[in-house]
Amino acid sequence: MSSATLTSPPTATAKLVVDTDVASFIFKWHPEFAPRYVDIIRGSELVVSFMTVAEMRQGALGANWGQRKRDMLEAYLADFSVLYSDSLLCATWAAVRNQSVRKGRQMGAADAWIAATALILSAPLVTNNPKDYFHLDKLQLVTAAAS
Repeated sequence: MSSATLTSPPTATAKLVVDTDVASFIFKWHPEFAPRYVDIIRGSELVVSFMTVAEMRQGALGANWGQRKRDMLEAYLADFSVLYSDSLLCATWAAVRNQSVRKGRQMGAADAWIAATALILSAPLVTNNPKDYFHLDKLQLVTAAAS
């Protein structure tokens, strides 16, 4: 088995899983990264893990956002399809965590859920943190981060 592969930006209509960092860059309109990632994801079917939804909501609470900004976040998140946990996703998450341990890599639970989502859907993961995922077999990565 080979480790994660870095792929070219996909063709329009491709399904993409969007990592939390990229979703956040676009929502907050990071001046450097948001335009790059919008160009990558434009025209694709966008999916996020339930974990990305949870992380973004946690970030909003931690930043003490008011109701208006939280409502804007919810409207933004509504534009994504969300993959929720089921037995297959749980089994894939366990395999991702196990593979990480076998390869001597620390991988947080949230990143493992996001990777498992991309693996279940056989879709590339769009991330600005490819180093967090490179060790995983069969995972396709798309990034605008410097190599």
